[in-house]
Amino acid sequence: MTVEGTKVMAPSLNHKELADFDPPQKRPNKRNKFAFACASLASMTSILLGYDIGVMSGAALYIKRDWNISDVQIEVLLGIINLYCLFGSAAAGRTSDKIGRRYTIVIAGAIFFAGALLMGFATNYAFLMVGRFVAGIGVGYALMIAPVYTAEVSPASSRGFLTSFPEVFINGGVLLGYVSNLAFSKLPVNLSWRFMLGIGAVPSAILAVGVLAMPESPRWLVMQGRLGEAKRVLTRTSDSAEEAQSRLRDIKEAAGIPLDCDDDVVSIPSSEKNQGEGVWKELLMNPTPAVQRVLIAGIGIHFFQQSSGIDAVVLYSPTIFEKAGITNDTHKLLATVAVGFAKTVFILVATFLLDKYGRRPLLLTSVGGMILSLLTLGMSLTVIDHSTQKLTWAIALCITMVCAFVASFSIGLGPIAWVYSSEIFPLRLRAQGASMGVAMNRVVSGIISMTFLSLSNAITTGGTFFLFAGVATVAWLFFFTFLPETQGRSLEEMNELFEDFRWKESLSNRGWRSGKNEESNGHVQLGTNSTIVPGQ
Repeated sequence: MTVEGTKVMAPSLNHKELADFDPPQKRPNKRNKFAFACASLASMTSILLGYDIGVMSGAALYIKRDWNISDVQIEVLLGIINLYCLFGSAAAGRTSDKIGRRYTIVIAGAIFFAGALLMGFATNYAFLMVGRFVAGIGVGYALMIAPVYTAEVSPASSRGFLTSFPEVFINGGVLLGYVSNLAFSKLPVNLSWRFMLGIGAVPSAILAVGVLAMPESPRWLVMQGRLGEAKRVLTRTSDSAEEAQSRLRDIKEAAGIPLDCDDDVVSIPSSEKNQGEGVWKELLMNPTPAVQRVLIAGIGIHFFQQSSGIDAVVLYSPTIFEKAGITNDTHKLLATVAVGFAKTVFILVATFLLDKYGRRPLLLTSVGGMILSLLTLGMSLTVIDHSTQKLTWAIALCITMVCAFVASFSIGLGPIAWVYSSEIFPLRLRAQGASMGVAMNRVVSGIISMTFLSLSNAITTGGTFFLFAGVATVAWLFFFTFLPETQGRSLEEMNELFEDFRWKESLSNRGWRSGKNEESNGHVQLGTNSTIVPGQ
């Protein structure tokens, strides 16, 4: 056993390897710029969903005036795109396994482009719903594929930072949508909402072309037997040559390719190319205990992300502020822009904290802040409902608490839901597992969005936020007892993590740090402080 640049004997060599790879100061301080660029381009597709959510919150005011439609029709119009997303996310898993992650992103941008144009030129409610359907398919594609591609291309040292980018761009899209509302609000009613919706075609066209400059996912390339291309991508997206070799070794092991195979192209049986055969059975019909826990965690985090009311707040911010006592359209839209600004700023803060403090601390802190802000918002709205005069302090408190709620969401639960669900599934199950998480996300969002006004009328707006606070409390308990820390883990060793996780150990992080610096198969996992899991 030899190592370049050292003459020590084998017994000391293992110690030398650990000393080389363990201390933080040996790792590069700068983030990999190429991986950063790839993650940015892929995640920018998520701006499509954010823009749609943000712009519809204001456009709905003018659509209702233009066509004189009911609250129920507005609820359906705003929320139905989340259910339409199911078609896109369900198709995206299989599509991405068949043609690759990169071209799936192109398809997402092209479909949304068509949907935005259809919405902008809609002549009646039914026509507008067709546009929503087409746009929803594009959004579903984008939501599923962006975090999967980013997780697969990112080095472990910055995977949390980079995989949070989809949520960053969702927030950026929401803010752009709010700004678009404000910018076009002075146009005639029949034109204002058309410009708000139709202008969304521009970024989708740019994105569809821009992502062609990205490389394909190295994990998908390996599953196709294209090892030479995968090596080149890993070399450019890893923190060091050693880490690139280690990542390739892990992916080959997970794909069932012999570790000593160094050919640029290898023959992979079509049944093994990860094109969906047997995946659903492995996920749902006959899962291992570890896969079962991963599935519950991946779907559960998306369920609670939406059931705690975030899309209701983002979509209906102008309506909430109207309930609080703000009657002027411009003032409502300005307050809404402030919400979008708070949401965007705090998601940017979260991206720099994910790989420093880990997923669990941020997640639990985030949900705790959401619970407090929801309770305070419900209280202030209830006070306003029972008051016969305008209460300036209560209005200010409502605006502050809406901003506090979206800020708390953005600093933890918002980005971590996408980061967590994209990194915990085994390679063979990743695309379909992620698509199931997206499906749950969009179904719950659709239900919340399409029932918010009716629920507010039934139990008051304040009562609705008390209900959301109760859901957020259950979410905190679920996250505390069921989700292990994944910071620093390679994607290939999540199986071991979930198989062995005990929630009491997570209090001291023993549950995930126990594998640190251990050897497996005669080598150390570079850049992840973790062992390699055989046969995953």
